[in-house]
Amino acid sequence: MTIKTTNCEGVETKMISANEALERLRAGNERFVTDSCTSTLVNAQRRCETVGGQDPFAIILGCSDSRVPAEIIFDQGLGDLFVIRVAGNVVAPSQIGSIEYAVECFGTPLVVVLGHSHCGAVTATLEQLQHPQEVRSRNLFSIVDRIRPSVETLLETDLRDQPEALLHFSVRANIRTSVNQLRRGSPILERLVGNETLSIVGASYSLETGEVEFL
Repeated sequence: MTIKTTNCEGVETKMISANEALERLRAGNERFVTDSCTSTLVNAQRRCETVGGQDPFAIILGCSDSRVPAEIIFDQGLGDLFVIRVAGNVVAPSQIGSIEYAVECFGTPLVVVLGHSHCGAVTATLEQLQHPQEVRSRNLFSIVDRIRPSVETLLETDLRDQPEALLHFSVRANIRTSVNQLRRGSPILERLVGNETLSIVGASYSLETGEVEFL
């Protein structure tokens, strides 16, 4: 179902459901994987169309890794996605505030926390937990510190002797933690989720295959 409305920038938008937004992402990723991308919304005409405002149908909280550009792996163009990128796709007040702004201003119905295989931030956290050493940058340590609660319990299992499996499950645990923090760390987002006007989901991108798996 599509509903016409006007966002906070005065732009008339076509609000779609979270399920429709999710299917649009799935379809775009399938095109990316099969090397059949169709998005033409990256030209001068589209740039001019978006000068007056934006109408993103999904919000992506993703990792800063240069190999995981959301618009490309979902085959989307200018103005389609509201993207927030930070190493390890961790949740901090600035990320929450950015998402609150987008959902309130544009009525965007879907938030996707997008992690990926071989995440360097998760790897660094596991290495720090297994082989503690002095961290020279407090700013870098703040990212490690946010990932730590997601993965440290996994080191108490047999996974600690299986490096590849440990990293795989740690990436997923970190994604799920970020999803839960968004669902429960903001009264605004919690209210919208409760009203079923917003969905917050996790997803993992495979560097090897290009596929996005929604968790």
